[in-house]
Amino acid sequence: MTAADIADQLKDLDATLRNIEAVLDVDRLRRDKAELEELASAPDLWNDQARAQEVTSKLSHVNSEIAKLEGLRTRLDDAGLLLEMAEAEDDAGSVAEVGGEVTALRKAIEEMEVRTLLSGEYDAREALVAIRAGAGGVDAADFAEMLLRMYLRWAERHGYSTEVYETSYAEEAGLKSATFAVKAPYAFGTLSVESGTHRLVRISPFDNQGRRQTSFAGVEVLPVVEQTDHIDIPDNEIRVDVYRSSGPGGQSVNTTDSAVRLTHIPTGIVVTCQNEKSQLQNKASALRVLQARLLERKRQEEQAKMEGLKTDAAGSWGDQMRSYVLHPYQMVKDLRTEQETGNPSAVFDGDLDGFIEAGIRWRKQRQLAGDAA
Repeated sequence: MTAADIADQLKDLDATLRNIEAVLDVDRLRRDKAELEELASAPDLWNDQARAQEVTSKLSHVNSEIAKLEGLRTRLDDAGLLLEMAEAEDDAGSVAEVGGEVTALRKAIEEMEVRTLLSGEYDAREALVAIRAGAGGVDAADFAEMLLRMYLRWAERHGYSTEVYETSYAEEAGLKSATFAVKAPYAFGTLSVESGTHRLVRISPFDNQGRRQTSFAGVEVLPVVEQTDHIDIPDNEIRVDVYRSSGPGGQSVNTTDSAVRLTHIPTGIVVTCQNEKSQLQNKASALRVLQARLLERKRQEEQAKMEGLKTDAAGSWGDQMRSYVLHPYQMVKDLRTEQETGNPSAVFDGDLDGFIEAGIRWRKQRQLAGDAA
């Protein structure tokens, strides 16, 4: 790569970064930071723990956004200066060094560009993720547990806080279902492209004849309900059942009737929560999940009304969207975006960013095509 080629690429990256800075509005981010820092320094902040956590979480996110943008701008400017010096001194080694930095910068700026595509009504919210075992018996239950670990590892890689509300264990191995929250701004917009049916193909570890097994699990991603949402649920529309938590161990959660099941009578939506020791805590968590499901139902109905289409709000699992093949070859492939990798182990360990970014771009292209139609 010649110095002229590198200079052209730096020019293109500068234009892309300027567009990102404009869309994300760096000046607004700095104003938000100042306001949040003032709120965070209030002596009575922690009198309301939920409010305090919300403020500190938003401040952490804003600081991270500003640091990323400023870091990319500094790296881009430094690369330009280094290239000028290398050309002046006819230093081929330094030109090659700048070329390597340009490649790394392109990847980082493209990742940041994806953030600008999250402009949906609820995209900025935290996320609730529900995983359910589908067809495939014990292999499907095991697959559901693999997916739970995959998403928790993805969140851990990014430093996002998570809270598991419910894990319903299958009899032999794995999970019937699990529900957890990802407590980070834009978690819903980011993870919403993961909704759908996931498919696993492998030699079953539960088959004594070593046969290949195909199993399925569903992933549903919901936006967390906020105080500005009008999701009122009258008490007479909810049936509350309490029961003893199930799961491995003999932990204290298994010794009292602390698990809670809420049934929303008008819609038939059922939510369970059993991961807290307190029945009151489980009921509060279950109510948050129920509100999120009703909010998503309302969103889908409004969208269907706008589009003049009928939709089944209960069928929000979507179509089959990703295959994880462990036998006879190793591959994970997204059936919508064609994104794929030959390293399933890394994906199951939380290396999902490539799939998520491709999904967000794919969704945006579909939205633009729909608007143009």
